[in-house]
Amino acid sequence: MKAVQMQATGGPEVLQLTDVSTPEISTADQIKVQLKAAGINPIDTKIRSRGLFVEHALPAIIGCDGAGIVTEVGSAVTCWKPGDEVWFCHGGLGKAPGNYAEYTVLPAVLAQRKPVQLTFAQAAAGPLVLITAWEALFDRAGLLAEQTVLVHAGAGGVGHIAIQLAKLAGAHVCTTVGSDAHAEFVRQLGADRVINYHEENFVTATLEWTQGEGVDVALESVSSAVFKETINAMATYGNLVTLLDPGNGIDWKNARNKNLQISFELMLLPMLHDMVPVLEHHGEILRDCADWIDEGKLQLHVSQTWPLAEAGAAHKQIETGHTTAKLALTI
Repeated sequence: MKAVQMQATGGPEVLQLTDVSTPEISTADQIKVQLKAAGINPIDTKIRSRGLFVEHALPAIIGCDGAGIVTEVGSAVTCWKPGDEVWFCHGGLGKAPGNYAEYTVLPAVLAQRKPVQLTFAQAAAGPLVLITAWEALFDRAGLLAEQTVLVHAGAGGVGHIAIQLAKLAGAHVCTTVGSDAHAEFVRQLGADRVINYHEENFVTATLEWTQGEGVDVALESVSSAVFKETINAMATYGNLVTLLDPGNGIDWKNARNKNLQISFELMLLPMLHDMVPVLEHHGEILRDCADWIDEGKLQLHVSQTWPLAEAGAAHKQIETGHTTAKLALTI
C-alpha cells in the first residue's frame, strides 16, 4: 500500500510517500480499515520535528486521527462489519502505525460510528480535537451552565470546538483571535465576545467583559507567556486548563491567592499507556459528539485538504500558526 513515512526527525521533507506492506489483522479483536482521510494535528508536526514517543521506531507512519471504511473484522468482533464507516484516534506516536496511509488495523473498540453529516475528511479531522476540548472543559474544569469561559485561539482546531461545546453547555464564551476573518468565523460559532489580541490586551478585555470578576474557566493552548497572563484574567476559584507545558519562571502567588485550580490536558496519554477505561470514555465522547453533529448542533470545520502525497505541504501550512480550524489529508 501507499503510505507517508517519517524517515527521520526533521522538517517536512522527511515525510516521504513510499510503498509498505499492507497491515493485516493479527488478533481476534481487531478491524482493518481502508482509510479515506487522515487528520493533521500540531502534535504530528512536533513528533516529526522532535521525535516519536518510542525509541528506535523509525521509519514510522504518523497521524493520530483517521476515518474510513471497515474492510475486515477479527473473529471476536461483533460491533462492526465490512462496509461500516468509522472514525477514530489511534496510532501515530511510535507504538502503532498512524493514519497517513491507505490502510490501518486497530482494536475494534477504539473505532466509532462516523457522523453521517460529515465527509471522511471532516471526520478524520475530528477525534483528537473533540476529545481534547471535551476533557478540558468538562472533565478538568467541570464547566457549568451560565459560567464564563475564555477560549484562547478560538479559530484553531481545539478552539473552534471548545467554543461550541461551551455554548452547548449553556456557558458564556469570550475568545482570542488574530485577524478579522477569524473574528467573523468565531462569531458564527457562537462566541459572545471576540478579542483580537493584536488590537486589545486580552486580560483587560476579559475583565471588562466580566465586570472585573474574571472568567470561571479558561482554556489555554498558545504559549507559556499566554498562560502566565491568563492567571490575571481568572475569577476567584476559577479553573485554568492548559494543553501545554507552562514553562519556568511562573509566579504562582496570584494563582494561589485566587484559589485557582490548574489542570493539564494531554489527550494522548491514555493511548501511550494503554489505559483502556479512559479510552472507552473517549469513545463515549465521540458518540455524543457524533449525535450532536448529525443533529446540526456541532460543526467541525476543515479549511483545507491535501492528497496523501502532499503531507509535507500540509505540515508547512500548520506550522505557520495561522490555520483556520482543521486540516486533513485525503486518501
